[in-house]
Amino acid sequence: MHIAVAGNIGCGKTTLTRMLAKRYGWTPRFEPVDNNPYLADFYEDMERWSFNLQIYFLNKRFKEVVEISKSQECIIQDRTIFEDACIFAPNLHGQGKMSDRDFENYRDLFDLMMSLVKLPDLLIYIRSSIPNIVAQIQKRGRNYEQTIRLDYLEGLNKRYEEWIGTYKGNLIIVDGDNVKFENNPHDFQTITDMIDANLYGLFPMG
Repeated sequence: MHIAVAGNIGCGKTTLTRMLAKRYGWTPRFEPVDNNPYLADFYEDMERWSFNLQIYFLNKRFKEVVEISKSQECIIQDRTIFEDACIFAPNLHGQGKMSDRDFENYRDLFDLMMSLVKLPDLLIYIRSSIPNIVAQIQKRGRNYEQTIRLDYLEGLNKRYEEWIGTYKGNLIIVDGDNVKFENNPHDFQTITDMIDANLYGLFPMG
């Protein structure tokens, strides 16, 4: 089974992925952030590094999806390949930070990969407002994230909402502003109750 957690930068995807992996005994797959050779450069100069960064993510994510499809384990994934192609790359292109030529090249590669990829069995989307996202980014204190522009985050949020509005797969939406799952056991149980009902029907896991 393939579960995925989606949402904007700083919305709590990694934290929720870790907590759900522990709760259900699922195998977590985390977004490759710390060892990413392009991320710091990208936040310094988005126009120069946008294509390199997106190809790096696409490559890593496609490898993950192939491995997940062959695995017998229940895997929970921090961010999906669809977010790279439906949200991050189009946002960069729309804001003039990725050229038409690079974006068309990227889309061609993504479309080819999509012929081999299925939607996850369940997508958990953390919906979060910009003030909440900014507070979370500041709280975790990654140096290279402190230069992220508000219009960049706003563009991502807009595209996330458009994507979720047309998403055809199995979906749960978490209110990231009000459901404080990290520090509130009751709020975390609200999420696990939704998952249990979605995946296991009337007979949730103990």
